[in-house]
Amino acid sequence: MGVLCMLCARDLTTTAFGQKIAFGLALFWGMRLFFQCFVYSRDLWKGKRFETWVHVIFSVLWLYISFVFSLVALNLSL
Repeated sequence: MGVLCMLCARDLTTTAFGQKIAFGLALFWGMRLFFQCFVYSRDLWKGKRFETWVHVIFSVLWLYISFVFSLVALNLSL
């Protein structure tokens, strides 16, 4: 995914096929965030300082990635 974004950024943002790929990636990372928050057990991180920080940092990261790919899929910019 990283190589795709680095080498084919123009294609992802300007072609209909690239926007469909971006939509798929946004959907994937959005579902990953959903699972992180609502499916995985909170016992894995709750009450543990390091694990809680990792949970929060990665939740923010997945939210950001989902948001960026959603913008690309909808052909929007900030």
